[in-house]
Amino acid sequence: MAWRSVMISRPAKLWREHFSLAIEQEETAFVPFEDIAVIVLNHREITLTHPVLSACAEYGIGLYATGHNHQPAGVFLPFLPHSRTTRMMRLQLAIAKPAAKQAWASIVKRKIENQAQCMKLAGVDAADRLDSYARRVRSGDPENLEAQAAAFYFAQLFGKDFHRAELCWNNAALDYGYAVLRGAIARGLVAHGLHPTVGLFHDSEQNAFNLADDMIEPFRPLVDLHVAKHPATTEGELLPADKSALIALLNVDVAMPQGRMSVLSAIEYAVESLARVYEGDTHEMDLPRLIGLQPHALEH
Repeated sequence: MAWRSVMISRPAKLWREHFSLAIEQEETAFVPFEDIAVIVLNHREITLTHPVLSACAEYGIGLYATGHNHQPAGVFLPFLPHSRTTRMMRLQLAIAKPAAKQAWASIVKRKIENQAQCMKLAGVDAADRLDSYARRVRSGDPENLEAQAAAFYFAQLFGKDFHRAELCWNNAALDYGYAVLRGAIARGLVAHGLHPTVGLFHDSEQNAFNLADDMIEPFRPLVDLHVAKHPATTEGELLPADKSALIALLNVDVAMPQGRMSVLSAIEYAVESLARVYEGDTHEMDLPRLIGLQPHALEH
């Protein structure tokens, strides 16, 4: 399992040196491709060779590029290397509405449960209301309890005057963390032969990541918890240390039915369970439970 997240925030030249990524700055560092999960290019003066892109595709590495505002603007993904891509696409398009609605309800329920846990871990009262919302989620979430929970949750977590649309450090951090998660999930979907465009619930014709936006929901409260527990250090823009900490959330532990594991590993199991839903083997999805911000301890 690849586990490293590499963020490059200064001018650099990248090339492939056998089985490693070479990063030339004042000195040259070498990182084995097999250890890398994501690479974030966060400076305009970074150049890379075609073999680096080929290696990212070969090793299933998510390569992020940031825009003028230093937020992730795009992600390079392998070109559907799974041996059963066409079959999985047909299953995605043909999924029965009841199955899709049940899967979406599972996602919404776990998201709200994790929001409640986030409030508890952040020392915010009134999590019982979210627990009540989670218990009431039905197939397809016809009451839109997801939106009701979100409206209450963000006001409790960040203050009654907080709005997701305003320009502030909290929103910049949330957006950055969500974008990194979104790319990691899209990478996992492609690796399992699923097309990120075809969603269970999200279905915008202008969104190339509808399915990733479905699957990200239970993972979002991890970013929320980090932002809530790390007060802003600037007025608006994120510092390099802020971005590194948000990328490092991919290696924080969550609880899965298979046990405690990193977010990157949990994404793999969650996507595998989604593939089984499409194949009709199960109606249950393996989704993460928020347990804190403890980094995953690597075994040697």
